[in-house]
Amino acid sequence: MEPLITASALEEFIALPRTIQTRILQLVGRLRRWPNVSGAKPLSGPLAGHYRLRTGDYRLQFRLEHQTVIVERIGHRDGFYDE
Repeated sequence: MEPLITASALEEFIALPRTIQTRILQLVGRLRRWPNVSGAKPLSGPLAGHYRLRTGDYRLQFRLEHQTVIVERIGHRDGFYDE
């Protein structure tokens, strides 16, 4: 299954340093094996139903919709969960 990436997540990805982009691409590659993805944590509160993966200080937020993984946000952990 190929994960879908939203336009806003793609913009966030492009703004990242090249070394971080490489690490994020590895996370996206791991999402192809959903639900057999280690390190995926379900979020709670207003973000219930969403999940996150992390690499160092960077986060990738995603959700499932009809067995499709949709990457919604990519960014640094500082303020990542603020709306």
